[in-house]
Amino acid sequence: MNANRFTFTPRLPVLYKFLFLIFVLQSFDSQAQSHMITPPHLQKGDTIAILATARKNTDNNLKPAIDLLQSWGLEVVIGNTIGLDYNQLAGTDEQRAADFQQQLDNPNIKAIWCVKGGYGTVRIIDLLDFTVFKKKPKWIVGFSDVTVLHNHLNTMGFKSIHGIMPVTAPRATLQAKETLRIALFGEKLSYKIDPFLMNKPGKATGELVGGNLSILYSLFGSPSAIDCTDKILFLEDLDEYLYHIDRMMMNLKRNGCLESVKGIVVGSMTKMKDNDIPWGKNAIEIIEDITKKYNIPTLYNFPAGHIQDNRALILGNNVTLDVNEKFSTLVFE
Repeated sequence: MNANRFTFTPRLPVLYKFLFLIFVLQSFDSQAQSHMITPPHLQKGDTIAILATARKNTDNNLKPAIDLLQSWGLEVVIGNTIGLDYNQLAGTDEQRAADFQQQLDNPNIKAIWCVKGGYGTVRIIDLLDFTVFKKKPKWIVGFSDVTVLHNHLNTMGFKSIHGIMPVTAPRATLQAKETLRIALFGEKLSYKIDPFLMNKPGKATGELVGGNLSILYSLFGSPSAIDCTDKILFLEDLDEYLYHIDRMMMNLKRNGCLESVKGIVVGSMTKMKDNDIPWGKNAIEIIEDITKKYNIPTLYNFPAGHIQDNRALILGNNVTLDVNEKFSTLVFE
């Protein structure tokens, strides 16, 4: 027995070291996978492409957006999809995908600014090849239907910018325009928000994800669906029936998204509709009713979404959300 014990014991430290090494490597691999990649920030002289991934843009309406970019010292390239007319869409799926792919692979293009939302980005997402992008990432900018791209990029580990688009630039506030510039050029981004009666106080730090609620809802179960675990979830929407807001929020709940997030930021819920028989709650009340059971900070009335004051958000970036009675802050690391 003594001999057996003697021959076995010296191997234990080696085994422990081996197991510890496996643990370290697994931890490192997990951290590496969860680390979000920041595309290079823009500098004066860089070129940004304006193109369409969804609804057509056949009007001569891009001068304000081009002037804005040029005032920041940027060059502008107009994509082939601008002006195309295929029913509601800016060309066929193949044309929109080819235009996006061309600008995605072009090393001289440092950012892609989607011209407008509507519907159609989901029809091209599976036609895109992100091989070159992964080696040389660039900023993808937009909101609304562009949430498809934001979520898809998030699953691949890349940050993107939720902000104004070329067609909304003329009526956007100065703050909305300036925050987009700040996000693109890599300056410090933070927000101080006035109190709102339905806010739920608390403080949390995590990766900011989300976008348009209808798009998030439609992507669950697909390869482009975000992982909500330990994230700060941002939501906004436009032109939806109130009962459908309830349906979509229930979907987030049943998917485990709401119970796994660390905080919620709710932007504008614009032009909501109701049935002849009222639902009985507005959009904010619906969200509050479904999320109130979770002990997490929740900030309402954040200036982002389908409004003129659509402030930029860097999705995929770590943020600290601090909600209190005096004011609330959202600070980007």
